[in-house]
Amino acid sequence: MLPILVFLPIVAFIAILLRAPARFTAVAASVANLALGIYAAASWQNECWNFSLPVLEKPALNLAFGMPDGMSVVMILLSVIVTLAAVLTTKAPAGSERLHYGSSLLISAGALGAFASTDLFFFYAFHELALIPTFIMIGLFGRGDRREAAWKITIYLGVGSIVLLAGLLWLSNLTGTLDMTKMIATAGTIDPAAQKGIAALLLIGFGTLVSLFPFHSWAAPAYASAPAPVAMLHAGVLKKFGLYGLLRIAIPLLPDGLQAWLTPLLVLLLGNILWVGLVTISQKRLDGMLGNSSVMHMGYIFLAIAALIAMPSNPLAKPAAVLLMFAHGISIALLFCLADRIERNTGSLDFTDLGGLAKPAPALAFLFGIGAMASIGLPGLANFAGEVLVFLSSFQNYNGTNGLSPVEITCILAIWGVVISAVYMLRAYRSVFHGPTVKATANAADITFAERIPALLLILALLAVGLYPNLLLNLLK
Repeated sequence: MLPILVFLPIVAFIAILLRAPARFTAVAASVANLALGIYAAASWQNECWNFSLPVLEKPALNLAFGMPDGMSVVMILLSVIVTLAAVLTTKAPAGSERLHYGSSLLISAGALGAFASTDLFFFYAFHELALIPTFIMIGLFGRGDRREAAWKITIYLGVGSIVLLAGLLWLSNLTGTLDMTKMIATAGTIDPAAQKGIAALLLIGFGTLVSLFPFHSWAAPAYASAPAPVAMLHAGVLKKFGLYGLLRIAIPLLPDGLQAWLTPLLVLLLGNILWVGLVTISQKRLDGMLGNSSVMHMGYIFLAIAALIAMPSNPLAKPAAVLLMFAHGISIALLFCLADRIERNTGSLDFTDLGGLAKPAPALAFLFGIGAMASIGLPGLANFAGEVLVFLSSFQNYNGTNGLSPVEITCILAIWGVVISAVYMLRAYRSVFHGPTVKATANAADITFAERIPALLLILALLAVGLYPNLLLNLLK
């Protein structure tokens, strides 16, 4: 069943190249994959989801898919939900429909393939597949300095991928296999000195892909320049590949090596939360603010990962990281979707050109307000549940007689990020939707019913998980 989930978007892409109706084909494939993803969540332990096809005998290479635990299921759910929303958001210029819809499908296929692969080669290869349409779409159809942004993301992620590949090959050589299940079964057999070197490569490689400070400067310009569906899929889904890789591979296999880099990681994640948070406050455009906001919130997920590194038996850290990965992916996709509507209806995303948009576009203001509150961490929405779990996981090992540990001190400092988030998001909301209307907003149209569908799909996911987090947490037991 998993090969269908992974390859259906690729088949739809080929059909679009062969002149099938682009939008209909993309929407149909995305709806089918959403149904399959929900079915996977309900039956993921069934053997029907395991698949293996030998590709090479020496070295043993298999096109293998599976869901070894609920983390894969949550990431697949995130992928199919955001994919459908991104496809429904797409409004391609005349003559470029096939490229726009096909690119969204390829990014989705790459993400799904990476999250579903149990062979290290295809885990890496599917992610690289998804990067190609990302670069192309930013360079050809982005806004602003799109070519500079396309080159920057290409160079940063290319270098990060090379560093990551070196670490994965080193790890594969020591374990003697590319099968991730067999690889994890060798946990505890790798020399601590080698662990430290491999852990450094994986932290830099995966960290660059996730926009860990200071390897983050590619992300905000790329998202600000990217067409909305590409920003939704990359910031919402594909960027979680690095976090998933650390949780899936690095933490089980390299506990001693990661311990050696715990203090630097804590410092760097504070750079994401505090430094990038302050940079986000200073932004003058909505797209730039959302791009930097996405980078900032990666720090919270790294905090949960740091708590797991510090205490491998921590029962809250991994669920906290995965839950917040899902919540952030949905909420940032929602905000980029609605920012695209604002730009279409007003012609600008510059705060100085906007104001009073809530009066002519109340539905747009309401939907964007939900996304903004989710990003801040309002109770009842998924981000709140994820952030609370992250903070609780950081204090899971608290002992008053021993004082505060480095993770706990970092958590206390990181909580200030909640205040920073509220400042930049509420200021942005006020600048765009409140105050007197201006020339760009006076006659702006409200969001249509059809345009509300992708936003409502994402909001439904935020509310369902926010009001009942066990929908996902039960998968992570």
